[in-house]
This record gives sequence, structure tokens and C-alpha cells, in this order.
Amino acid sequence: MTPVTAGGDRLDPGARPLVDALSAAFPDLGGTVTDAAEARRILAATPATGKAATPVGEVRDRTVPGPAGAPDLPVRVYRPEGADHPRPTVVFFHGGGYTICGLDTHDATARALCAESGAVVVSVAYRLAPEDRFPAAADDAYAALCWAADQAGAGALGGDPGAVVTAGDSSGGGLATVVALMARDRSGPAVALQVLIYPVLDAGQDSASYTSNASGYFLTAAHMRWFWEQYLGPDGDGTHPYASPLRAGLAALPPAHIVTAGCDPLCDEGRTYAARLRSAGVTVTEGHHPRMFHGFLGFPRLLREARSALADVAEAVALTVSDRKNSGDVGGNTG
Repeated sequence: MTPVTAGGDRLDPGARPLVDALSAAFPDLGGTVTDAAEARRILAATPATGKAATPVGEVRDRTVPGPAGAPDLPVRVYRPEGADHPRPTVVFFHGGGYTICGLDTHDATARALCAESGAVVVSVAYRLAPEDRFPAAADDAYAALCWAADQAGAGALGGDPGAVVTAGDSSGGGLATVVALMARDRSGPAVALQVLIYPVLDAGQDSASYTSNASGYFLTAAHMRWFWEQYLGPDGDGTHPYASPLRAGLAALPPAHIVTAGCDPLCDEGRTYAARLRSAGVTVTEGHHPRMFHGFLGFPRLLREARSALADVAEAVALTVSDRKNSGDVGGNTG
């Protein structure tokens, strides 16, 4: 990775040691590491950095039905402490470029979201590329949404059936909006809110932030090229709206809360998506953090900006419950 010189470093100085540590431990994807299985082995052997587990009421692993003809899906269900009142159900999709990571790598984020928002969180282990390429992850994500919505409607998760939320970070943020598109196109289930945390939204990879943030801030443009190659393969259609939601028609989608980081190749995708959603008549709030990096929200114990972003996400989720809704506001800081 090309280092960022001190004079040109736009990153918050407090985040620089963390970014450097993460970058040093992360596989050189698309460079010396080209095999997804090897990348996963390297990550599995890397100690966690600053992600302590937040206590919640209950955590349970189980499987739920996958798409027709596909395997069942492992999920991890987090329930908040106490809270016998109606609460949201968040269907959460982990990041990792559709290729790496899983329930364990994002356990701390799912716990924090559960504890902060008071929601039941269903974290989904969708199929990974290149073993299962597009649209396998999207199909799995939609199957998980359908299951969670059915459970919420039946009262089995203790949630408000009108407060089903899709959420995710990075590629999981892409899936969170893809399943909202699928739900619109397939007449359900109803989604109250989509929470997109520095989402992957366009296979084109040609925004200005891909150039200005190409290296030096943990996630690199080279990483993203490799991720898309794994996900789409040689014949995949990167223009399909379920692969690249920025290319979709966006009318009649649920409200969105979108988190972006200024030192992230994906920054412009998230901000452009927010603008296009607004143009399509969709209510949007944004949390834009100009001096943060891709992945920062996972470190609320280390970064003040992460605590702020997490609080905004949690408030947006909490406001989906029927008795807390007001004037269509979905919470967060408009930016």
C-alpha cells in the first residue's frame, strides 16, 4: 500500500494508528494474495483489534430456509436485554466484499447495534464468492429477509411487524439496499428502513473517491477490484441493478439512513446514492464523516466518530417502531 504523507493525510490523526495496524494485518488482496480461501485463513489468524463484545440479552445460532434449491442459511439472532415492548427487527448483512468475513467477524457490530437500538438483530451468513457468485448472496439475503419478516409478523422475534429494517456495512450495505429493491419488485415483504454503512453500490468503480482514496486508508481501490472480480467472475453482469443498485430505478423504496466516510474509495457511491434516492422521493438521512475511513463504525470504543455514527444508526432504527414514528423522520444527522 502506498503510504499517505503527513501533509496530504486527510484522516483524523486519532484514527491513523488504527488504520495503519489494520492495513498491516489485512491480506494483500489482488496482489500477493489472489486466493479467497487463503485470504480467509489470514484473517482468521489475525487477532481482533479494539472490538470488545457488548453484552446483550441473548445470542443464538440457528439455520433458516435459503432460496429454492440452495442450502439453509446460518444466522445469529441477538435479542436485547429486558424490553418486553415492541421493537424493530434488523436483518444485518456483514461486509467483506462478498468474499470474506462472516458472523464472527461482525459479532461485535451486531451486538452493539442490538444493545444501542433495542432491536432484535438477525445477522446473516450468506454464501460467499468465488465459490458462489452473483446473484447467490443477493438471493440468500432476500430469503433471510423473508424469513425474518415472517417471524416478526408472527411475533416469534418479539418485534414490531411494521419495523423490519435491512442493514449492513460495505458489501453488506449493498445487500441491504438490494433486498429493499427485491422486496419492492416482488411485492414484499415490507421494509421500514434501509441502513447502509459505507455501502458497495456500483461495479463501475469509477467515482472520484476511487482515485482520491485509492490507497493509504485501509480499504483500497485494488482491494475493490479484486472483490468485484470474485463476485462477478468473468461473465457476471455488473450493470444488473441487484449487483449495482446505483443503476436501478429508485422510486418507492423505503427510507434510508446512509453512513459514509470521507477517506474511503466508496464515499462517492454512498453520497450519490443518497442524492438519487432523494430525487426519487425517498426520505434519506446521512451521517457523513469526512475524516474517517472504511470500517470505522466497528470501533466505537476507540473512535468518537464511531460512537456518534453508531448512535445515529441506532436512533434511526429505534424510530421505526410504531409508537416512536413522527412526521416520517427516520433519525440521524442530515448531511
